[in-house]
Amino acid sequence: MTRIHFFRAAFAAALLAVLVLSLWPSPEPSPISTGWDKSDHVVAYLVLGLLGIGAFSSRPRLWIALLAYGGGIELLQGFVAYRSSSWADFGADATGLGLALLLGAFTRVGSALRPRS
Repeated sequence: MTRIHFFRAAFAAALLAVLVLSLWPSPEPSPISTGWDKSDHVVAYLVLGLLGIGAFSSRPRLWIALLAYGGGIELLQGFVAYRSSSWADFGADATGLGLALLLGAFTRVGSALRPRS
């Protein structure tokens, strides 16, 4: 399995995991949690963003698609028992994506500045 195939498989698995955990109709907190809902959103979308960079590079359509994915999940949560739509959650998703974008940029700059041997 090549590096790109690994990242694409991991990205697809993470998309599915975020969808399932976001729409799971249970009053119990998720077993995968930081303990604070907003930080769960930031971490989930940070991971999605970093895996997306590995899978598809840092293309504008990646960020648009992931924002739309987060927004779509927020809309769907309005129809699920024990869930609700929230602009604050969508903002936390966008924050996680922004952090992924920054980390990806710093990584590229760092590797460009690293001396070649």
